[in-house]
Amino acid sequence: MSEVDTRELAFLRDLYVETEWTQRFAALFDKYFDYDKKDGKILYVNAGTGNHVFSIREKLDEKVQIHAVCENEQTLRIAQSKASVLKANVHFTTQLNQNERFDAVFADASFVHPDELQSFVEKIAEKAEPGAQVCFFTVTSGSFGEIFSFLWEVLFNEGLGESGKEAEKLITSFLTVSEVKEIAKKAGLASVKEHRSNEIFEYATAKEMVNSVLISRFLFPEWLKFLSDEQKQGVIQMLTKIIDEEYRNMSFRFSVKATLIKGKKARNSIA
Repeated sequence: MSEVDTRELAFLRDLYVETEWTQRFAALFDKYFDYDKKDGKILYVNAGTGNHVFSIREKLDEKVQIHAVCENEQTLRIAQSKASVLKANVHFTTQLNQNERFDAVFADASFVHPDELQSFVEKIAEKAEPGAQVCFFTVTSGSFGEIFSFLWEVLFNEGLGESGKEAEKLITSFLTVSEVKEIAKKAGLASVKEHRSNEIFEYATAKEMVNSVLISRFLFPEWLKFLSDEQKQGVIQMLTKIIDEEYRNMSFRFSVKATLIKGKKARNSIA
């Protein structure tokens, strides 16, 4: 991806995705947030353009240090600009000292591919001191089912994606809550608990949905990466058509299973 594309996605994330998507997961996190120390160091991984980090900063004593890792240089610049305007005491970066450890580690794994979640959780757990709180939020099984059922139909009818098998992979790719908890335990976390929220996304029409920034720029590129650009356009057009035929004048909804995992770094962990 070119620097221009990365910059555009960073601005789109800040303007649209942070509010339409990330804020929902952040609300679940905030509901169960607890850090009662008056000092110490907190790490936030995948901080995006910083909105949730600033919200956490406001809840904590000024003696608490917050280090936030942004996904790329473009989101980092936006987050740092906001921190400057807000005079927020947050240290944003794109990489950390390899040996540095933290008293709490929080992470946004909502865009982490399920196949990469194990490695991701191991990495964030490694940054926690023994006994430290580790929390991350992610998407779990049952999400996007309303879209994937129509997508399977389109791919099957068009003979694409091995006649619907790629859509089946999408449907089954998201891990169950039990599987995500097991990943957390294997990464060295103890006292693992989960909290869930069923998030409903609603659009007036299928066209509005497929043209939304969240779907068109952040989700479709991942879901349809096995297709050529021309095939993608055809699939999206057919998807829009069959959804509108099914729902007629009704709005279209899909659900996302937002899941927060909380645990503590086991004191005898070698991670």
